[in-house]
Amino acid sequence: MQPAPTPTRIDSPVDQQKPADTAGRVLNRGLNVRHIRFMALGSAIGTGLFYGSASAIQKAGPAVLLAYIIGGAAVFMVMRALGEMAVRHPVSGSFSQYAGRYLGPLAGFVTGWTYVFEMAIVAIADVTAFSIYMGFWFPQVDRWIWVLAVICFLAALNLLSVKVFGELEFWFSLIKVAAIIAMIAGGAAIIMFGFQAGGSTVAPGLGNLVDHGGLFPNGFEGLLASFAVVMFAFGGVETLGITAGEAADPKKVIPKAVNTVPVRVLLFYVLTLGVLMSLFPWDQVGSNGSPFVQIFSGLGIPAAPHILNAVVITAALSAINSDIFGAGRILFGLSNQGHAPLVFGKVSRHGVPWMTVVMMAGILLVGVVLNAVIPEDVFLVIASIATFATVWVWVMILASHVAMKREIARNGLPASEFPSPWWPAASVLTIAFMALVIAILGAFEDTRVALYVGAAWLGLLVLAYRLWVKGDGRRRAHLEDETSPLPVVGAARNNQ
Repeated sequence: MQPAPTPTRIDSPVDQQKPADTAGRVLNRGLNVRHIRFMALGSAIGTGLFYGSASAIQKAGPAVLLAYIIGGAAVFMVMRALGEMAVRHPVSGSFSQYAGRYLGPLAGFVTGWTYVFEMAIVAIADVTAFSIYMGFWFPQVDRWIWVLAVICFLAALNLLSVKVFGELEFWFSLIKVAAIIAMIAGGAAIIMFGFQAGGSTVAPGLGNLVDHGGLFPNGFEGLLASFAVVMFAFGGVETLGITAGEAADPKKVIPKAVNTVPVRVLLFYVLTLGVLMSLFPWDQVGSNGSPFVQIFSGLGIPAAPHILNAVVITAALSAINSDIFGAGRILFGLSNQGHAPLVFGKVSRHGVPWMTVVMMAGILLVGVVLNAVIPEDVFLVIASIATFATVWVWVMILASHVAMKREIARNGLPASEFPSPWWPAASVLTIAFMALVIAILGAFEDTRVALYVGAAWLGLLVLAYRLWVKGDGRRRAHLEDETSPLPVVGAARNNQ
């Protein structure tokens, strides 16, 4: 990691001990502005949009647009909190290390491993989705062959330099963003020129948003129920914070990427689904195949299923790639904190933590076996468990940020270069909203299993910490404060 020009120490006396030796345990800074900006764009487009959106619409109707706006606003506050910490401490372990520094080593241990758990669950779902998508073109090929192929392919790429990962994500994200824009433009053309949308028995128009049971056809309860899928769709955006440890200029690229979150929410979710539900009554969305295939079919494009299949394959590859990257970098940070085996902290000659990639590939191989006995309707269960893990990580990010802000005020430290807005009211409201989402998971029978699994997981982590974490792992994480000192030009002039 590049040394800070004039670091300001913010550690308490107990934090003064550093890891014994970090030689051969440093990541390369190979991600530039273009890589991280498109990773930020692409992180919002995945299974949650292409597959989960239909489920969210069926729960809330057109009111799902409000759910995405509310959820997106909360995620933006999480990302601003993470961005402020990432600019102050651009480290590879990201929010795991921030929790360990500001909330204590147990919090860092639980946060890091919960994120790895989240990525493992989502990655298993994504490799399964990839095999299903490939089966559309090659039905005679067994699914496990595609799963094995994609695991080997992406694992090999992740063992190369981080710049290769960045380039791959850039092109994956470019394809996904182009597809979304094409869907919006195509849907708008159907509405404006009065084409009959394929598969619909109702004329397209904005009236479809209110003409079929109103904006809240399933009441306020339907809106609440949709948050389980809505927040799942946003899961993974926190991976952006992990890139700070390998960004060439984190103080420049992280703020720019974080500030694109509102645009992503409005463009990829609100506008896309608004156009979709204007073309088809909400209760028809997803009933005739993928909702996005319906848009292309409505334009009279015969190859619509093949076009979309190529897009969703790209989205799946991108998601798996990000899952391996994110989980691997957090494991690297956990190792440096003494919260994971030392082998996860070793890097290859390309500056990549190779053992973390091997571990994620192994988890995905186990997922191949598990998916042989998983029923087809398992998506909501996986989404619910992943949502619990995601929201837990977000709460820990917010709590770490609150603790950092209090320490800055208490010790009179330099103000952050990328401060979170509307402090502290926005942070308090966002934490309250995240608590509401967890309560919603428990309130509905089809998502309640997420609380059982989540509680069991957290209990196991606390037990594992008590039994196995020793020595430096029981101490608060040491982080350099890379905040630049405020200029003193004005003070110098006043003294003249």
